[in-house]
Amino acid sequence: KKLKQLNDMAKEKENQVQKIRDELTTCQLRIKTLEQKLEYVDVEIEKEKEAGNVAAVFRLQAMHRRLCTELEDEKDFELKIALALKENMLEMWQIETKQGKNEILHKQLETAEEELEMQYQEQAEVRIWKEKIAALQAEENQLSRKKKEEKTQKEFEERHKKILEGAKKNHEKAVYFLRKTMARIHEKNAKEEVKTQEHMERRIQAVLSLKNSITSNREKLQALQACNKAKVFEAKKQETREDNLAEGGNVAKEIFVHKRLLQHEKEKQAFRERQKSRKIEIVSKILQEQAAIQKQKNHQSCTKGGGKLKDSLLWRKKTWQYIEKTCAHPAGALSGVREDLWNIFRFIFCQRTASVEEFSEKVPHDVLCESDEDEERDKVLVEPEFPGLWSQECHLHKISKEEMKKEKKEKIEEFQTRIFHEETVSGDERKGRTFYSKPSCIHFKDFDVGKVYKKKIVLTNASYSVNCCRLVGISEGLKDFISIQFDPPGKMPAGMSCEVGVTFKPMINENLEGEVMFVAQTGSFSVPLKCTAKACVLALDKVLIDFGTHVVGETISRTINLTNTGALGTRFR
Repeated sequence: KKLKQLNDMAKEKENQVQKIRDELTTCQLRIKTLEQKLEYVDVEIEKEKEAGNVAAVFRLQAMHRRLCTELEDEKDFELKIALALKENMLEMWQIETKQGKNEILHKQLETAEEELEMQYQEQAEVRIWKEKIAALQAEENQLSRKKKEEKTQKEFEERHKKILEGAKKNHEKAVYFLRKTMARIHEKNAKEEVKTQEHMERRIQAVLSLKNSITSNREKLQALQACNKAKVFEAKKQETREDNLAEGGNVAKEIFVHKRLLQHEKEKQAFRERQKSRKIEIVSKILQEQAAIQKQKNHQSCTKGGGKLKDSLLWRKKTWQYIEKTCAHPAGALSGVREDLWNIFRFIFCQRTASVEEFSEKVPHDVLCESDEDEERDKVLVEPEFPGLWSQECHLHKISKEEMKKEKKEKIEEFQTRIFHEETVSGDERKGRTFYSKPSCIHFKDFDVGKVYKKKIVLTNASYSVNCCRLVGISEGLKDFISIQFDPPGKMPAGMSCEVGVTFKPMINENLEGEVMFVAQTGSFSVPLKCTAKACVLALDKVLIDFGTHVVGETISRTINLTNTGALGTRFR
């Protein structure tokens, strides 16, 4: 480093000395030119003096003085340059002496650098030789690895072939034994099917013979009973006629009464037949409606208990509506039809259970005892075909007729109150909502997470008649944060109102929207609900800054107000 510094300093000094010498030569040239100009001015002054031109003499004298001052300055500058040149020459000679002293070290340094380069070359050759050896070893290792992999692949293929051959042999054996076992099972199943078919045929024949015997016995009994009744009736008639004749009574009147009785019996028989036909029509309609409702059930997902209750209510409503439409008879006949309907549904239920028992092949059952079957049907708590027309918790034979009539009346009144109907006043239908809420929208503004907020709304009956409402629920997105306090007030006259409490407990700092849903007799309605978090709302009081007319150079100032109407602070620029 020191040698390099000395070399650099020597070069710099040489450059400086050369520059100073150049400056010295230029200064000397300027001095010579100034001396020549002075000589020329002196000659001119003498000429002008001889000529007597005073103005030119003064001008030339001034020029002479100026040239003298410049010449003195140049000479001073020449002296300074000469001194600087001497100093730089001394410094340069000192540096050269130092270089002479360090010349031996410079030679040693050059030799050391040459040796170092030789060492670097030798190290590079050694490194290249080692890399070549490592590359050869890597090639040998790769070849040996490839040979090992090929050997393991061949061994794996041979092993795989052996495994496949063993699996094929085992599969063939398994298939052989499986076929044998399947053949045995098929034979066994065929024998069992033949046995069960024979057993079923025997049972069917026994049932048919039993039915035939029962029907024949019933027909015989009915014929005998009819004959006995006719004989008794004829004997009574003959006795009454004889008594009337013996007492001197009116025979024509007796004959007329007898004819009226026969006509009345015929009318009764015709009315029963019409009643039966109407019952059959009602049952067919109910079955059709049941099929339609079953299809609707498949599309809807509802809870088990709620679904059964809705089905029962729907069946009750539709059944009574259809009965009241189809049976255009007096009140006594209508009540008789309603009472007979229970027997129809009981008959349908028994038919269904009987059909199930006829087609059940796997469950052993004693068919020859009909009375035992009837008792078991009454005892088994199977879900009935039409659950809405009787209580689901008790048996039919335990309910008295008076209780059934009371229940029917209560249910009819309940359904009449629940049916949605259009309101009409003086022939005009009412349009719009029947309940109005105050406020119209439930709005929780600028809420903080973790706090609880409560609000009350007032629902007013704006319809023309008595109405009632109940809470259905709230939107899915609000169920975790909103709770409703609402006690149904029952029937509300027009203009009356009730209160609903809404509690909001925010868990997240986000805006929420939804609605609180209600249902009334005239239809459903809802109250919108909003929850807005804290936000900054910046607004200016002016849209346009108007400076008006002004004069050039005049300064006019206007102020505008920036207002934050929100609940959250913010920075602005």
